[in-house]
Amino acid sequence: MKKAFNTKLLFFVIATLFGIALSVPSIFQTQGPKITLGLDLQGGLNLLLGVKTEDAIKTRYGSLASQINYYALDEQILLDGLNARENSVSFELLDSNEKVKVDAYLKTIPGLNVAENHLNYTISFTETEIMNLKNFAIEQAIGNIRNRLDQFGLSEPSVTKQGEDAILVQLPGIKTQEEEQRALELISKGGHLQMMAVDEARNARVSSMTDLEAQSYGDVILPFVDDEKQKILLKAIPILDGAMLTDARAAYDQNGQPVINFTLNAQGGKIFGDFSGKNVGNRMAIVLDGEVYSAPVIRERIGGGSGQISGGFSVQQASDIAIALRSGALPAPITLLEKRSVGPSLGADSIKASMIALITGAILVVAFMVFYYGIAGFIADIAMVVNILLVIAVMSLFGATLTLPGMAGIILTVGMAVDANVIINERIREGFRAKENFIKSLENGYANASRAIFDSNLTSLIAAVLLYMCGTGAIKGFAITMSIGILASIITAIVGTHGVFRMLQDRIVKSGNYALWFGYKDRSK
Repeated sequence: MKKAFNTKLLFFVIATLFGIALSVPSIFQTQGPKITLGLDLQGGLNLLLGVKTEDAIKTRYGSLASQINYYALDEQILLDGLNARENSVSFELLDSNEKVKVDAYLKTIPGLNVAENHLNYTISFTETEIMNLKNFAIEQAIGNIRNRLDQFGLSEPSVTKQGEDAILVQLPGIKTQEEEQRALELISKGGHLQMMAVDEARNARVSSMTDLEAQSYGDVILPFVDDEKQKILLKAIPILDGAMLTDARAAYDQNGQPVINFTLNAQGGKIFGDFSGKNVGNRMAIVLDGEVYSAPVIRERIGGGSGQISGGFSVQQASDIAIALRSGALPAPITLLEKRSVGPSLGADSIKASMIALITGAILVVAFMVFYYGIAGFIADIAMVVNILLVIAVMSLFGATLTLPGMAGIILTVGMAVDANVIINERIREGFRAKENFIKSLENGYANASRAIFDSNLTSLIAAVLLYMCGTGAIKGFAITMSIGILASIITAIVGTHGVFRMLQDRIVKSGNYALWFGYKDRSK
């Protein structure tokens, strides 16, 4: 038995132990890294969301107006009629001596069309910039929704772009109506925080004022969150917005009521401090998603770049709003285009059907290989089982999500793993027909078969990678399991079984019974 030990056999044993150790937690649901079941296997919520990209442009014009307003105040430049509309920002420059400074500043902002007529400015975005803003709005919405769901604590949520302006959200593990409603509210919440000045001169008659009249003053009428009948008149150009937010956390005030503490970046802290210092005795409203949560009187300059939002929150509401603020405001409103719920019982039926297909297929393959190739077929069957264990182990190690198409990919790898051994065994049989001894038939068989196996697996792997890059969530699941299965089949078929045959080659040569070992019968005798 001088060939009992070899490096290929050692590698195969290590791979087998690795597969067993990391697949056991997923198979028997014990402690350790496990595969996460996808939406179609454990049930959950499937949402198709639309993004109103036109509103993102409108919001961006509001931010641009706020940016220009802060620059003018900081540089002590007098502007009149600064107004943000749906497709432009306009203002009048009162001092012609400041024109050079204003023009130079506007040139630092990319993507603007600036029209000026006798110190009256009209600013709009270029067509290229509008397209960029729309695309960015969708990508930012995807990122913000994904961040919110991650902080919400859901297992492996999937958030992907669908078509031109839609987002597909898959939430495995959503089982109750309460969980579904909370997830929907968290996803759709704008999370748009603004600090806005109260128009103290006109607010007394806000109840009799129309939105059109308020707009003529450069104001906006907004309701209070706890009483929509109570309105307040605010300057339309915000002092600052949530883009300058760095953190938001649910906490409790001195009365034990849930509140939200927020922190601003350096620029936001400076704007906050400067405004509060110049407006002692006036009110400043804290506005979230178009509703006023509070409008306290400024008693002194507020430094430090932090503040607090109170509004009769429940603990859960405070936590969810803090998540929305922390993950970033949605750049545009989200609309629900389609909602589908997958019950856990349907997922269990899918798992049962898939396992029946996997076990049935494996039994048939095992029976055929043993019947046709003898002991070599049995060795190929062992390699196939190790292949499946390796797929499960690798997916468990990286916490991958297993979907129904992913189950199909695992079933497909059963056939692919055995297919490589079929090619190898047939090449060894060719050596027997050519009257070569066993050692030469074995080595030539593996050498000749390996080239064909590598070529076929490489093309399959390229296809799987392209599926993963270009496919949606379900297709990605299939591509992942298929890719892992292809790589595992190379280890088990080419390396593993070769090491086993090298270990057994003395016994095979001594027996000379190639019909038992490889199912080969010499027809010339």
